Amino acid sequence: MYKFNVALFSLFVLTIFTSNTYAGDAKPRGSITGGVVHTAPDWFKESFLEIQDDVDEATEEGKHVLLFFQLNGCPYCDRMLTEIFETDPHMGYIQEHFDVIAINVRGDRDIAFNEEISVTEKELSEMLKVRATPGIMFLNSDNKPVVRVDGYRSPERFKHILEFVSSKEYENQQLASYLDSKLNRNAYTFLSNPMFKNVADLSKVEGPVAVIFEDSSCFDCKEFHENLLANPDVIKELEKFTLVRLNADSDQEIIDPEGNATTPKEWVDELQMTYRPGVAMYADGLLMRRYDSLLYSHHFKEGFRWISSGSYKTEDYGTYSDRRTEELLASGATINLGK
Repeated sequence: MYKFNVALFSLFVLTIFTSNTYAGDAKPRGSITGGVVHTAPDWFKESFLEIQDDVDEATEEGKHVLLFFQLNGCPYCDRMLTEIFETDPHMGYIQEHFDVIAINVRGDRDIAFNEEISVTEKELSEMLKVRATPGIMFLNSDNKPVVRVDGYRSPERFKHILEFVSSKEYENQQLASYLDSKLNRNAYTFLSNPMFKNVADLSKVEGPVAVIFEDSSCFDCKEFHENLLANPDVIKELEKFTLVRLNADSDQEIIDPEGNATTPKEWVDELQMTYRPGVAMYADGLLMRRYDSLLYSHHFKEGFRWISSGSYKTEDYGTYSDRRTEELLASGATINLGK
């Protein structure tokens, strides 16, 4: 007759109990929220993606080609499409002066960009180093890029970029100079923040440095202060930096983190930043990362963490971002890509 083995049964019960305990303690995987699916407006050009042909057609009609690089679920694309490409007077102005072609930065459609380059949408985006979406590129009649915009721009600033291209002012001056002459200098009154340090010689600062460039024409600076600089998760990362806010119009002499004598105006021009607030992050006296477009809290703070954690020494930001995203999701965290 079969004999009941008490020891074996006890081991079985203990194994089941232990397994269930661990399973109960395991955190559910986190999720990514805040992404917005936004299809391109139906008035965008139905292109065969023979870009030279598109340029020729646009030139005949007195227009420029505008390439709109987008990513599915991109909250910045959604905001720019909603505020500018689907709202008058900007929508009407764009329709009158531009042929707009949407390109999916992860897409597989074939594009003949010119006689030498015939690739997929994804490959073209990689070749052109489209890192921030929306990425916007304006082409002239020779199928050459004349202006590139990486990331979100407010309607007020983008309006002048559109006018700069449509009037062919790019043949006479740089975009930064044009914007400097056109923007409303009474749009913003500088806001203070206890995290800002008054430092004239940044080369003597120990540890990482972040410089925020603002000016009185900054349409997005108020939102920047109220949303990003007031976010506890963002503050936690910013506290690891010496944070300096500069007036991008100032001619006051300062020393940058690399030891160069300059002024905020010269410095921001050298960095070719056309967005305000622009952010430049330094470590070991060298520029490591820059923000030249609107960002929401997750993307904003993770750029700072890449530097403050020392990860920049061993991996590029893309590798860090992928690893960090998986780390957060595995811990059960929710990653909100929106505000």
